[in-house]
Amino acid sequence: MSTLKDSIITVFEHQRLTVNDFIYATDFAWLVAQEFAVFSIKRQRGQWQLKVGHYIGIIILPSSMTLEILPKAIASNQNHRPYQHDDISLTRQWVQQMLSDLTSGFSDNNSKLPHTQNLGQLSPDLIPLSKQTPPLSQWLVEQFLQLLASYQPSSHYQTQVHNQSMLQGKLLVKEQLRRNHHQPHKFISEVSTLSKDMLNNRFIKSALLLIKPLLEPLLPTPLVSKSLLAWQQVTALSHHELQQLTPLYLVAKRQLRTQPLTRQQLQSAQQLVDVAYWLLQGQQASVSSGNGLNTQVPIASPAQLRLCLLINMNQAFEQWASQRITALFDQRDENSQPLYQTLCQPRDIWLRDEAGQTCLSIQPDLLVYQLDAENPKSKNKAVSHVIDIKWKHLSNAAAISASDAYQLTSYAQAYQAEQVWLIYPVAGSTRQPVMLKQIEHHYDNKHNQHAGLWLMPFNVLTGSINSLPAK
Repeated sequence: MSTLKDSIITVFEHQRLTVNDFIYATDFAWLVAQEFAVFSIKRQRGQWQLKVGHYIGIIILPSSMTLEILPKAIASNQNHRPYQHDDISLTRQWVQQMLSDLTSGFSDNNSKLPHTQNLGQLSPDLIPLSKQTPPLSQWLVEQFLQLLASYQPSSHYQTQVHNQSMLQGKLLVKEQLRRNHHQPHKFISEVSTLSKDMLNNRFIKSALLLIKPLLEPLLPTPLVSKSLLAWQQVTALSHHELQQLTPLYLVAKRQLRTQPLTRQQLQSAQQLVDVAYWLLQGQQASVSSGNGLNTQVPIASPAQLRLCLLINMNQAFEQWASQRITALFDQRDENSQPLYQTLCQPRDIWLRDEAGQTCLSIQPDLLVYQLDAENPKSKNKAVSHVIDIKWKHLSNAAAISASDAYQLTSYAQAYQAEQVWLIYPVAGSTRQPVMLKQIEHHYDNKHNQHAGLWLMPFNVLTGSINSLPAK
């Protein structure tokens, strides 16, 4: 069931929605018409249903209400019961921590939010404006506003060339002789004017317009009023520029590095541009062909922007757990070197035919190499752990699927690893790691040493594995 407080409709991953879950039937009809990839549409018992996919995110509806999509229920601390409505605040809290972790390494290209463009660098030191855990939409706005408060739109001189009857600025003699020989009453001149319409400022202004419906409840606060006042003279991106968002974003980042800004000012500006780009890219995904959505909807004009941020939860959890586990090994053993195996890196070949043609490749989520303590730079490194991360509920060890078990066994064989881990989410500290043992059959090679196959619970409330097996 969905819950409603003020203008927020909260639903969950994999939930089925009907028109009865919305105050305004037009909001539900609009969602059906958009054909968002996050929803699958089904007709059942004479009414349309929208089933939420493996996404979390925020969608501003035509009525200006906000649809908040939270993660599905996972095993909780007591009796392994699913989350109920009382747990919404707790879920928001750990999701916001996950998003903060995922975005904190943006400048080093260590973090990518899946199925959206990269969110900018939200500082982990930011203090929430409200004491209670806010909805995702309000939390995002608060983070953005705190970044905005630390940066004022910079000005620079823009050079413009005019051909007019009044001489103003520097006369361009060559252009004057070439173009105005038949109209000597006009002058081609170059004028430099101080302007705030730099590309990075315009990105930020467009993002402000995008989140405007979410800002209205916060407008009476001095922080919001002061922040918005400084941006009134900045022009937002045009309709044409919104269609070229990515190349313009790269240009804006390059322009920032050439400006005479202090280190702190430059960092603040880069963070804001990153966040603005991510917000605008989410809007683009909701109205263009991105993410498999309806390709017939035209690009919105700046006045018609609608915030729509959808994050693939499977990939977000994988990224988050990878970061936390990497930090864990860094703290645990100086001789361990966690290495990411991401989609942008080549897969490891596993099976080839007699002609040398690759038949099958594998790509674990995380590899941990054991370094030689005496010769750390040696290329001969043994794989100590192969780690696979799944955003799925496991009620007990027997709930592991055959495909996951086969995958873990294959990883162990391919990498000759000491341990193979399957990371899965829990919401509490009760669940502990479980080792799965392979049965020794009479036809087994007694000299074959099976790797330890571990089911490792990742506590989303603490962002860590509940405990570690002995080395």
